[in-house]
Amino acid sequence: MNNNLDIFRIKTNNVAPQKGKILIAEPFLPGSYFNRSIIFLVDHNEEGAVGFILNKPVDFPVNEFRKELPKFDELLYMGGPVNIDSIYYIHTLGDLIPNSVHIMDNLYWGGDYEHIKDLINSGSVKKNQVRFFLGYSGWDKEQLKEEIEEDSWLVTDISPKMVMTDNIELWKDMVKKLGGIYSLWENFPENPSMN
Repeated sequence: MNNNLDIFRIKTNNVAPQKGKILIAEPFLPGSYFNRSIIFLVDHNEEGAVGFILNKPVDFPVNEFRKELPKFDELLYMGGPVNIDSIYYIHTLGDLIPNSVHIMDNLYWGGDYEHIKDLINSGSVKKNQVRFFLGYSGWDKEQLKEEIEEDSWLVTDISPKMVMTDNIELWKDMVKKLGGIYSLWENFPENPSMN
């Protein structure tokens, strides 16, 4: 087999998964959650990893899911298949939200929900300062490593601004930014048998 034709093999996956990196799904990764998804890792250690899908909005804003946030009609995103009845969030509010976990630069995960709710309802939180997710994506010990070795994910960097910006085309944008053989990924139909 000619290795030059193997365009779906991830050839530059020399970036280690860690907190603050993203996972880019290979073009045909099965499943509605992970198909062409971008996952932002908020935690990664020897016990496993946690992240949120950045490019899969649901059909209603967060204030329809959480009625106690009437002044916040930002998009709500599907974070992953784990605990989909719970809401999670990343933000740029840092020390304003007690018990937040620092991810990278000015990005934080979680923290005191009552406090963030009060800030939102007082109008102190602006667009792109908080992103809400239903559920999360999680991997047990060694599971993510195995999936990366199977070429399911490409690990790379992302800017904090891109993490906090609503962009359902983020998968295509990141693949295009990587260039090289990956630029071919963006033009492949999601279901080649329908072509």
